[in-house]
Amino acid sequence: MTAPSPFPRGPWPGGEPAPLCVVRGGGDLATGAARRLYLAGLRVLVLERAAPWCVRRRTAFASAVTAGAVEIDGVLARFGVLPELATWDWDHAVAVVVCPDQPAPPGLRPDLLVDARVLKRGHDTTPGDAPLVIGVGPGFAVGRDCDAAVETARGHDLGRVLYTGATLTFDGVPGPLGGERARRVVRSPIAGDFRALVAIGDHVEAGQTVGVTDGRPVDADLGGVVRGLLADGTTVRAEQKVGDVDPRGDPAMVERISDKANAVGGGVVEAALVLMAGG
Repeated sequence: MTAPSPFPRGPWPGGEPAPLCVVRGGGDLATGAARRLYLAGLRVLVLERAAPWCVRRRTAFASAVTAGAVEIDGVLARFGVLPELATWDWDHAVAVVVCPDQPAPPGLRPDLLVDARVLKRGHDTTPGDAPLVIGVGPGFAVGRDCDAAVETARGHDLGRVLYTGATLTFDGVPGPLGGERARRVVRSPIAGDFRALVAIGDHVEAGQTVGVTDGRPVDADLGGVVRGLLADGTTVRAEQKVGDVDPRGDPAMVERISDKANAVGGGVVEAALVLMAGG
């Protein structure tokens, strides 16, 4: 996980430094966006928590916080500390730093901010956080919160960019996957510290205990391949999502960015280029 990303990077048009894009969040949807922004030639900085609440860790740049570096679908992300950003090699890796509570690290003014934390409700992003701001997922209204927003709800509008209006409100129901919705999500029955008893990529049966929260069993409601699990020691709330079971049963899918993350990432790149062009 130490080699640079294999994709060639040419100079930004006009010979100027490429725009700096800050992506708030390093989960799987944020990673779909950050990866495509990087491939489009932007300098990409991902902001994460010290202990990420990330379920699909095999396809999330957030995993660099603990692993040091991760390569996902051919793009490398490295964990760094804020002083290193002054000399970061933006052509060879996405940067990941711990900065969970601010839209950008102190003293850094990005050209573009993408809020891809997908908090579903209660976000704190505003249009003044950067010259251009993109909101990803529920709760974003163009003009009030951002300059453009990207829809994340599965269906006909997945990945669609909104330049007016608002994204759909979160309805609390997981999107369909292999014909399943709520049953594919594994939730902790109580608050406490989660510990996994299976690994991402393992096959599990319906009713199998996949982890414990403070000694209380956490069971899967559905059989299939474990697509995601929180890291051991993560402190969770009661009924918080701690895992995801894919009923399609293909373990190769856990290593690749999902169709949803790719669609969202494509929307973010469209919004970024349109906004930078003055659209």
